[in-house]
Amino acid sequence: MTLATDQKLDDKDLSATSRAMLAMRSDVFAIWESQVRNQIDEANGVSGPILVNTLPAFYDNIAEALTPSHPREDGTRNTTAMSAHGGERARMTPFRADEVILEYQLFRDAICAGARRNGVQFSTQEWRIVEVSIDAAVRDAIREFSLIHEAIRERLAATLSHDMRNPLSVILAGTQLIALTSDLTVVRRVATKIASGAQRMEHMLTQLVETLTFERAIKLPMVIAELDIKPLIEKVAQEFNMVDEDKVQTIAESIVGHWCRNSLHRALDNLVSNALKYGDGQGVRIKAEQFMGRLILSVHNQGKSIIEEQRERIFEYLRRESEDSLADGWGIGLPFVRSVAEGHGGSVSVDSTAETGTTFTVDIPLDCRPYVHTASTD
Repeated sequence: MTLATDQKLDDKDLSATSRAMLAMRSDVFAIWESQVRNQIDEANGVSGPILVNTLPAFYDNIAEALTPSHPREDGTRNTTAMSAHGGERARMTPFRADEVILEYQLFRDAICAGARRNGVQFSTQEWRIVEVSIDAAVRDAIREFSLIHEAIRERLAATLSHDMRNPLSVILAGTQLIALTSDLTVVRRVATKIASGAQRMEHMLTQLVETLTFERAIKLPMVIAELDIKPLIEKVAQEFNMVDEDKVQTIAESIVGHWCRNSLHRALDNLVSNALKYGDGQGVRIKAEQFMGRLILSVHNQGKSIIEEQRERIFEYLRRESEDSLADGWGIGLPFVRSVAEGHGGSVSVDSTAETGTTFTVDIPLDCRPYVHTASTD
């Protein structure tokens, strides 16, 4: 099985170069992670599952694009996965924009080094696809990275202007009083109040920076416990198959992690329900796999594709499209799915074309406990 965002099940119709690239995936990521930790200081405090992010899916997308007959022209085409990568970098890491760009440059170098190590030779046209894919991925990731940081700055400015008024008024009033009195007792008392107000402001600033930097996702009430994802997937499929027999198929081995059962159940329920409603009647497939400490959980259907302009907006709350828009029908459930994915320290993306169908992918760490501040156990 591949990790590509179109939920491709095998590599039978891929070119020899595509298959060779898939075969060397682990080598490439070992090289990449080593170089990223060596050259990006901020990466050394980031766990493996958070560092790898959505890059494995992107890598397999590039492998697909190397096959001339595949509808994917480059690794970013038809999917929001690399925007999700930039979003995760902004929410979950202290990376700067230039470091996000550098990690992609190191990713390109790792592919080149992995190819040499494994005896894989790219033609000029094939390597051009790799480079175009990485250039496009950088643009997608940095755009989302910048949008999130811009939103953080706006929230910070609004919060500061509101919450700092009281301690600031104490400080201003105190300085005015000191200027009008020569009584040292009064001066000392007022100075104490000014110092207290300044300390309050400093404490508030520290809390704001921490909150706005590391808690940017919409927070859902989650109870975290050890969970095998396979029985949960099968349960969701059975619930839908009771109404329409064998419409929902599953492909999953036992994968144990620490997640919130209820929120993942609801997220899957939303995705499957919409996939059945807006598919072409051929059914829905739920697939789960793991790679480098991440759970990659996807829901696939055939049917009318979601156009490019709507793929990024489809996860937003209060989104409005035209009346004849297919994306508009996916409804408020998708913002909830996004909240679940981000609440687990991961992300959600969509890949949609007329040829390969529509696939929604929830990509989260196997163990989300370090990233859920309010988590508890059953």
